[in-house]
Amino acid sequence: MNSYAKNAIRFVLLLLLQVFIVNNIRIGGYINPYVYVLFVLLLPFSIPGWLLLILGFGMGLAVDLFMATPGLHAGATLLLAFMRPAVIRLVSGAQSPDTDESPGISDKGKRWFITYSFTLILLHHTVLFFLEAFSFARFTDTILRISLSTLFTELIILLIVFFITKPKK
Repeated sequence: MNSYAKNAIRFVLLLLLQVFIVNNIRIGGYINPYVYVLFVLLLPFSIPGWLLLILGFGMGLAVDLFMATPGLHAGATLLLAFMRPAVIRLVSGAQSPDTDESPGISDKGKRWFITYSFTLILLHHTVLFFLEAFSFARFTDTILRISLSTLFTELIILLIVFFITKPKK
């Protein structure tokens, strides 16, 4: 299956998973997982920057339309897409790879992927929850929501990635 079809299917499946299943997970008002960010995380290394930004914004906007959150997810996911190349360089310790492969556990290893995904998820959730609160009045509650939601989202994303990754021979 070519890369375009694979990513289009991934877009639709993650959007449906987020909207119909994961949005119903709210634990104590502090844990709100957002697994749709996995779409941006798994895009190929060689994707042009402009396309990465458009796809990130598109995914965030689609989630916003379903959740009636005017621009919160679009803004946070756009920043996630913007920062992705820098985080890849930071985590890799070099320039970003120019290959068509996607960031994954089978290619880069568990430690690399966990560091990469955790950093971007933390960034996304920080922006999202501070935009949602739009105030520092409940700063500690917002920090707690960011922390718990980031950990829970990371756990779900790792389970999904382990489930869909084919082991290397």
